[in-house]
Amino acid sequence: MSGMTVTVVGCSGSVPGPASACSCYLLRAEHEGRAWHLALDLGNGALGALQRYVDPLALDAVVLSHLHADHCIDLACLVVWRRHHPVHRPEGRLPVHAPVGAAERLARAYGVPGAEDVTDVYDVRDLAHEGTFRVGPFTLTSYRVAHPVEAYGFRVECDGAVLAYTGDTDSCPELLPLMKGADLVLADTAFVDGRDDDAPGIHLSGSRAARAAVDAGGVQRLVLTHVPPWNDPEVCRAQAAAVWPGVVELARPGDVYRLGP
Repeated sequence: MSGMTVTVVGCSGSVPGPASACSCYLLRAEHEGRAWHLALDLGNGALGALQRYVDPLALDAVVLSHLHADHCIDLACLVVWRRHHPVHRPEGRLPVHAPVGAAERLARAYGVPGAEDVTDVYDVRDLAHEGTFRVGPFTLTSYRVAHPVEAYGFRVECDGAVLAYTGDTDSCPELLPLMKGADLVLADTAFVDGRDDDAPGIHLSGSRAARAAVDAGGVQRLVLTHVPPWNDPEVCRAQAAAVWPGVVELARPGDVYRLGP
């Protein structure tokens, strides 16, 4: 099978919801005679949900948009899986592409009396704005976006297909090259127009996500994600639909998108 699949493992924003873990998206593609698996984010509860779709030891890399708990904290749980599984012990360290300071952040999350080094388990690699790197068949370009901490959106290319994942961001110029011509955009929609207007530089609303996709040009599908449990998803969808010329979709746990030939 060519192209890539994108599975929504978790899509709840800021905190886990009653029906979804926090942010995690599993990418899969065939390459060099085997399946490759890449996780975009691994937030609260995502490691449990991930097991429905893949053995966690089969991950080839994890890419973190930023270091807030709802996007990274289950990497502390994955340490246990990789260190102490009674039957299967992985060879080598798992590549983790993340903002600067990720190794220290995970050490603090994992350790109890104090920070406990986890670099025996993870090969942590710093992201950079407009940096490009490969994981098997996936070519990723990271874009620094507008959030209170160092945060990135990712443009993922594989076999001619393009996924754009905004991570957490407000409107910013970087969303245009990130989204341009994408087959699928997974867009942060944590804020609601008219309710959150006095908190700039944190999250997109449905209308702002749609405006960025329209301005980028060539986007085929717009999927709203990172919707917190306290939002009404249909309000977010309606605000996006007022701007987006096509169908506005809402991410749901277990949704699978097939991109490419």
